Amino acid sequence: MKKVLVMNLGRIRYGEAYELQKELLNYVLDNEALIGVFLLVEHPPVFTIGKSGTYKDFLYSTEEIRERGIEIYESDRGGKITYHGLGQVVGYPILDLKAFKKDLHWYVHQIEETIIDSLKTFGISAGRKDKYIGVWVENEKICAIGIRLKKWVAMHGFALNHHTNLEDFHLINPCGIREFGVTSINKINQKVKYTEVIEEVKKSFEKIFDVELVETTLNEVRDCYGK
Repeated sequence: MKKVLVMNLGRIRYGEAYELQKELLNYVLDNEALIGVFLLVEHPPVFTIGKSGTYKDFLYSTEEIRERGIEIYESDRGGKITYHGLGQVVGYPILDLKAFKKDLHWYVHQIEETIIDSLKTFGISAGRKDKYIGVWVENEKICAIGIRLKKWVAMHGFALNHHTNLEDFHLINPCGIREFGVTSINKINQKVKYTEVIEEVKKSFEKIFDVELVETTLNEVRDCYGK
């Protein structure tokens, strides 16, 4: 069975996580024996704008946004604007798709299926919505997805709302969508713990991608390439 390294880095600023992803992506590209590293993080409040995003999807001025203590970051991921904040389970699988399937649509589908499968454990019936990427509970998005590929190695990933402050989504048109809302696990089932979600996401990731996740630390990985 294929093995993927997994790290739970806890709370980390978006910019720091982005630089780390680029570092690890290069490590995966340079190491044929390593097919992937899966980062799990939580970000302080930040709006990220993807390659197809626009500042027109802010409903308030950027000055007002920053005055609220929310960062703004232009990202090279696919998609439009989204929000990351405390209470989200954010996953960045840095995977070499050449070891799986060289198909971006397949990969996005697998990420969606991972989230859908993990939510079943908590009695939450989630699914897809035509024309929209991500995972939905009826007409409310519970998980956003944005990906970038470099030489068939994927980076960026998903943001699953647990006890996220949903009010901050009202400052934007999330993913450029105006007609539908946003929800969270906590809004649907307050008994579900954040740590439980992380564990179920890891289990579902192993099942859907048919891999074994191997726990490691950033220091251990960096020791391997002398950083």
